Amino acid sequence: AGVALDTVYASVGPKPALFRLLVEAAISGTGAPVPAEERDYVRAIRTEPDPGRKLERYARAIREIQGRLAPLFRVLQQAAAAEPELSTLWRDIAERRARNMRALAAELAAAGALREGVSVEEAADVIWATNSSELYALLVFERGWGPERYERWLADSWRRLLLQDA
Repeated sequence: AGVALDTVYASVGPKPALFRLLVEAAISGTGAPVPAEERDYVRAIRTEPDPGRKLERYARAIREIQGRLAPLFRVLQQAAAAEPELSTLWRDIAERRARNMRALAAELAAAGALREGVSVEEAADVIWATNSSELYALLVFERGWGPERYERWLADSWRRLLLQDA
């Protein structure tokens, strides 16, 4: 960009702050951080009454997000060895994702949609693990799945694993 690295750090902050900004922009898809509750896909999921369609909407959002986020994750994996603060940043983001997945799982449970024997915590963990950048990168980048195939598989997997009437 023709800007000195020190200028970037003075404007944004150290590498972890810069990387957090990149991650937040990738998640929001707007070029700037947007709080989760203000994201269009979150609003659409919350207002969707059908649990299966709720999961389909989320799978679509995850496909779009991971298309932007998974490449950053790959960079982060390499950089974390030299920058422990980046490793901490990724753990913080993963914990936030886990809290958000618990809220989604609680919505499914409140609607009476979870399969018998599947707790809110288990449902949240399943959604959290399967919507990860790691799994997206494995299937799309390593195994050559198209993003649309990943989205269909993700929605179908969530339905089968989590919902009563799958």
